[in-house]
Amino acid sequence: MILAIESSCDESALALFERGVGIKGEWISSQVSLHAEYGGVVPDLASREHLNNFAPLLETARKEMGFEGVSEIAVTTGPGLAACLAMGLAVANSLSLAWKVPVFGVNHLRAHAHSPFVSVYEENPAEFDSHLADDLLPHLSLIVSGGNTILAKISKDRSLTILGQTIDDAAGEALDKGAKLLALGYPGGPKLEKLAQGGDAKAYRFPRGLVDKPHLDFSFSGLKTSLRYQVEKMGVEAAESDIKNLCASYQEAVVDALIRKADKALKRGGFKSIGLSGGVSNNGVLRQRFEALGKRRRVASLLAKRCHTGDNAGMIAFSHVFENRIRSAGSLDIAPSLQLDAIV
Repeated sequence: MILAIESSCDESALALFERGVGIKGEWISSQVSLHAEYGGVVPDLASREHLNNFAPLLETARKEMGFEGVSEIAVTTGPGLAACLAMGLAVANSLSLAWKVPVFGVNHLRAHAHSPFVSVYEENPAEFDSHLADDLLPHLSLIVSGGNTILAKISKDRSLTILGQTIDDAAGEALDKGAKLLALGYPGGPKLEKLAQGGDAKAYRFPRGLVDKPHLDFSFSGLKTSLRYQVEKMGVEAAESDIKNLCASYQEAVVDALIRKADKALKRGGFKSIGLSGGVSNNGVLRQRFEALGKRRRVASLLAKRCHTGDNAGMIAFSHVFENRIRSAGSLDIAPSLQLDAIV
């Protein structure tokens, strides 16, 4: 049994994962309401809340499932907010000493890339390795979150290579900035998505950065500027009356750019599956378009469960199992700027 700990940003999370079975239990404490009045995550507040939240979470996990059989601890060591990462690592090291079990570091971004495979593992753990090697690898991973937009390849040997990434704003950041400009509140992305459901995605034409370039990098920095110009041109009252169409068209620009780059990668050939993960992958339109892309290109589409799209400990435990890498507790340290292709 593996106890996983996640604290990279504003979610305090635990999970218990049994090898050969899958995720047995997950517990999470969200800080969304706390940070809403500030319009974004405040690092000092976030780290303080982790300090307050982990003890109750551990007690709840103990009461509901117990920690009998825990032989390993997996903890996020980066990337993320330094003070928040330090809280999670401190909890992991304390439990490691108390229980006399080893603790292992996990790269949060790699865990996102691996998260679409959780369901595959749980369907048939005994056959997972052979199914992965024969049917699903090489794999094209699209990670979309507030801080990252990355296309990566998971090869036959499970190594991970970055194929393209944003050169400026991440897709989630673009959605949040657009929502803020439209005064939709925090968290912006989900609020924008909800309004977009009743709008016309073709009402306005917003730019798709770099989609015509041969490389696989993304750019979303010009999107918010375009939205601001559109609102200024219309006037505030006109924009408010057409808010659903603005949201739908803006969201379409983000989703279209993501899908077109993923399609460009698939056209190069060699992939047996595609995976969608990260906080923005919870967006319904993006999920639909991503599955449609897989069908069109005749590759398996793997989408992270909605409960595993944001920051969560289930994917941390699974990533440790997926990579099966071992490092001693004494060598661990936080790495706030850790990159996707770095192994902890």
